[in-house]
Amino acid sequence: MAIDKETAERIDQPVAAEAQEEIRLTPAEAIERMKINVPVRGNRKLRTLIERVNEDKKLKAWWHVANVNAVARMEINDHSWVHIQIVTNISLKLLRQLTKHHVEPAVVRDYGMTRDDAEIVVTLASLFHCVGMSIHRHGHEDFSLFLSEPKMHELLETIYDEPNRTVIVSEVLQAIISHRADGQPLTIEAGIIRVADALDMAKGRSRIPFERGRVSMHSLSAAAIEDVTITDGEERPILIEIRMNNSSGIYQVDGLLKAKLRGSGLEPYVEVVAHIDTETERRLVPMYRLEV
Repeated sequence: MAIDKETAERIDQPVAAEAQEEIRLTPAEAIERMKINVPVRGNRKLRTLIERVNEDKKLKAWWHVANVNAVARMEINDHSWVHIQIVTNISLKLLRQLTKHHVEPAVVRDYGMTRDDAEIVVTLASLFHCVGMSIHRHGHEDFSLFLSEPKMHELLETIYDEPNRTVIVSEVLQAIISHRADGQPLTIEAGIIRVADALDMAKGRSRIPFERGRVSMHSLSAAAIEDVTITDGEERPILIEIRMNNSSGIYQVDGLLKAKLRGSGLEPYVEVVAHIDTETERRLVPMYRLEV
């Protein structure tokens, strides 16, 4: 995923076979290899948070069980710590693109906090958005709420005093519940999580059903996505470019990403363009521009 050099270096994207291999490890073996890396860029609160996350065996165990449920038991796309790593980096990239173009995060506008605090919100929401998958896929957004609330207070101890700690946790919980299909994000930060979750689609990240022989529009379109790039747009703060090897990938863009963008609050700030690379497909659909 070509996001930016600093971010891309921190994202390891395993193919489906590697995601399946991880679920066969013991819990201790699985969490040993987990390490979240993000570009903290001078945000001391974020640096401390990531250090604590990387030492937290309980959080890592939730990620492992979530992936066992997703890949081994339900045979759907990867929900491992790598998914968490990618969504976290994408969320920070989207937030920084917006603030670079003077779009004010909600915690700054509504509580007089800082951009660093907004980065804590999107990071925590990314880290915890699908821990509820460790219970079940159905309703996992709700399950994520009650699992994450006490753990986030623990991770934020000494980083924030009250009442600011509760404000940050509340904003994160709102972002977590808003990433569901019918979610209604109330803040830019929540909308970012909703969109970032949908953008984990590059280089086989969603190919497990396809590689197991399930040929459907879902599996074919997932396998068609080659690369996702996030840069400055010409008319809007964010340009998301999606490169595909087959026009079936349009379903991922028009069917799935479009649904997550609508109602996210990011619509005025995001352009999405999809390209099909192969010569035969290029003649059919050389470029597809998403209208939100």
